[in-house]
Amino acid sequence: MKPELASLLEKYEQRILGQSLNLKLLLSSVLAGGHVLLEGVPGTGKTQMVRTLATLLGGTFTRIQFTPDLLPSDITGSTIYNMKEGSFQTLKGPIFTNILLADEINRTPAKTQAALLEAMEEGQVTIQGDTYPLSDVFFVVATQNPIEFEGTYPLPEAQQDRFLFKLHVNFPSLEEETNVLKQVIEKSYDASLVQPVLDMETFLSIRREIERITVSESVLHYIMQIVRKTREEDSIRFGASTRAGISIGKAAQAWAYLSGRDYVTPDDVKIVTKPALRHRIQLSPHTELEGSTVDQIIEELVGAIPVPR
Repeated sequence: MKPELASLLEKYEQRILGQSLNLKLLLSSVLAGGHVLLEGVPGTGKTQMVRTLATLLGGTFTRIQFTPDLLPSDITGSTIYNMKEGSFQTLKGPIFTNILLADEINRTPAKTQAALLEAMEEGQVTIQGDTYPLSDVFFVVATQNPIEFEGTYPLPEAQQDRFLFKLHVNFPSLEEETNVLKQVIEKSYDASLVQPVLDMETFLSIRREIERITVSESVLHYIMQIVRKTREEDSIRFGASTRAGISIGKAAQAWAYLSGRDYVTPDDVKIVTKPALRHRIQLSPHTELEGSTVDQIIEELVGAIPVPR
């Protein structure tokens, strides 16, 4: 692992307290070229988590507050007629950035949510019939509030499948939360003091290194056993897609790289499996009535599969 990346992770954990695992998973996702769905109650630092990462990476950052009246063109851009020049002019939207925070994505209707689909999957945007490529580094982090359902539009399964990870942002421990309060009261935390550690050129070179991380045949078979097991369990109504297996493989490569190895182990796979699957499977009605959670079912499922040696 490059020393700049180790420095970035260290500074990231110093700035965002009590979310060590989520920070590393968030960084793993952007390194793997994926996108993240962040779920947590208001006031747990989700926006700050993403903004700080963008600064440390040296990339451009845009935040969009999703509302019921937001239009697809408000995200992608639009074409207007310039009367002065007598021609049409394309105004690119906020999606043309490196890191995009889609805040409260479930607050906007499906038509606007779908505007992100082409960008997330294809890395391009179509405005009035013309296609525009996005940056080589394009990372979407969408947040949603799990405790409010009135006036919300749940993400369709097809769109959820576009996200590499779904991360739960929980409250930090008492000590960590006290330190957050102390930073704010003493004004020892200043967002303007966060300086870039990487630049986009270095970041892309790191991505190329991660693509060369070795995934053995036995580990590949282990990943596919996990994915296929989700389609065979009675406790699961809808199992994971083929894209889920690809996501686990890429995420495991990034996690191995952050762990200082040039090969993926079964433990790497276990760590990334839960955030990579929890939004891709649906529990059967009788399993939900029993009070089981998606995370519990995934843990049981992975525990039942023999680990390759």
